[in-house]
Amino acid sequence: MDAAFVTGATGFVGANLVRILLAEGFLVRVLARPGSPRGNLKDLPVEIHEGDLFSVDVLKGALRGVRFAFHVAADYRIWTPDPSQLYQTNIEGTRNVLEAAAAAGAERIIHCSSVAAVRPIHGKPADETSLYASERDVIGHYKKSKYLAEIEALKLAARGLPIVVVNPSAPIGPYDAKPTPTGRIVVDFLNGRIPSYIDTGLNIVGVQDAARGHLLAALKGRVGERYILGGENLRLKDLFDILSEETDVPAPRFKTPYAAAYAFACLDTARAKLFGAEPLAPIDAVRMARHYMWFDSSKAARELGFKSRPAREALAAAARWFFENGYIKKPLRLKGRIQDPVAA
Repeated sequence: MDAAFVTGATGFVGANLVRILLAEGFLVRVLARPGSPRGNLKDLPVEIHEGDLFSVDVLKGALRGVRFAFHVAADYRIWTPDPSQLYQTNIEGTRNVLEAAAAAGAERIIHCSSVAAVRPIHGKPADETSLYASERDVIGHYKKSKYLAEIEALKLAARGLPIVVVNPSAPIGPYDAKPTPTGRIVVDFLNGRIPSYIDTGLNIVGVQDAARGHLLAALKGRVGERYILGGENLRLKDLFDILSEETDVPAPRFKTPYAAAYAFACLDTARAKLFGAEPLAPIDAVRMARHYMWFDSSKAARELGFKSRPAREALAAAARWFFENGYIKKPLRLKGRIQDPVAA
């Protein structure tokens, strides 16, 4: 039985990847920090190795004899009072895992990057050839840390390490326990906390499809290449309209001008820094929203056989999972059937 190693398995994409690997007959080993929530791994037959991205001996033992290594773990926060933590985890941690996997003799090492490392193109979807000129052009510490981590991964691949990079867009679906910033949009909408919207766009991919894309990259991906794992390009207003049609929660009708959103974000971020709270609208998130984050996954479809489900299906699955797991605090109509919320 082939073995696979996964970092970030207690998280969103990683938890879905683990389930796919188990279904495909892999022996799965995962890295989990001591004391980290394990709900996403409940009742799964996986080997848990306790440690973090800097636990050299733990990594060495967990990676021994694996065929594939998947580095999915990341510090995914649009705002943090201490950005140095993002860079340490997303860059230095990435280097540690990739080098340890190569030293262990893994056949393929999959680095989960992000479309955050792909330069958006105004007015049309970007593909893998769209590159930032330098890190100075990247908005926000999270995106910059992911961009620099990908650069590190590609440098290691150029040195001969068997690394393939995947760039998921905005995954949505089950096991988004934290939830991610995209999942938070869905939760806030379903709880009636989004009174208006701004003019922006994003690419929605079903999380199971993005996770399967990792395995496809291990089986078919070319070393040193990157593959966008995306789905459907939507305007934010379209996303809310789809959720409204699936749940009967009214979609916001009013569009907030960008200038007004930016001014609010500046004040809100300053408040958060002053009082040690998390901002409702981080300034980096609003700056990112000025660009339509639309992407083209043709390369992954052509070379890997990657496929993605319609955004409506992925959003409906996310709404149901959030509802069934206690994130929605009021009755919700799912496909015409009213249900009461689950106690958190």
